[in-house]
Amino acid sequence: MNENGPALLMTRPREAAQRFVELLPSNLRANLPIIYSPLLEISALPVMIDLGGVDAVIFTSGEGVRVASDGQPLRIRAYCVGERTTKAARLAGWDAQYSGDTADALVAALRADVPGGNLLHLHGEYTRGAVAKRLSDTGILCSGMAIYRQELSSFSVEADTALATQRPLIVPLFSPRTAAHFASLCPENAHLSLIAMSEQVAEVMPRLQSGARHVSKFPTAEAMVELVCDVAQTWLRVETEPSED
Repeated sequence: MNENGPALLMTRPREAAQRFVELLPSNLRANLPIIYSPLLEISALPVMIDLGGVDAVIFTSGEGVRVASDGQPLRIRAYCVGERTTKAARLAGWDAQYSGDTADALVAALRADVPGGNLLHLHGEYTRGAVAKRLSDTGILCSGMAIYRQELSSFSVEADTALATQRPLIVPLFSPRTAAHFASLCPENAHLSLIAMSEQVAEVMPRLQSGARHVSKFPTAEAMVELVCDVAQTWLRVETEPSED
């Protein structure tokens, strides 16, 4: 593979990034180098997760599932955002129920079919969607608890080099916070094709004027994979086309 040719820059935490890459077709993985540069490091907070008196939990991320599963032994009903979070919760032993692809969809689903008892949203220090508050405002008993930390990181040496040398990079971005951090670190002359999971993610990158922007049709890993494949195939085709000189 051409060391100066297009590459895929993954900024998610390493395990999540590897899971995403595994969803890509094998022929694409064989032709598109992967640069891992996690801009978020996930670590459990020193808190006791007590599910006594809790009838169901809410998971809006796979990190929440992992930390909650490692932090205590109980497995109860879990309302989950996203198919992959739901699958992770089931594999960890929770009575997991898929409740939409976004926090908004989950809130709407629980408002439409009000669950009984007390709910607990287990999330990171930085969370969006105000899930617990919005549910509580409609009379559903719900509280929130931060159980993991999301610390911002710098680019890896490999990513820094690729950006500085204007190597063509396809960059999937999954959250507004990570996207904003990426924009703050990225040189303005970088050669990028940015793939945002949602309009909210795309909106926080106003200073990145170089390259193209694409927004996923749906906020799912599968839709992001499809968009990465489309962009990558275009770039790789351009790279291999013979020159007219």
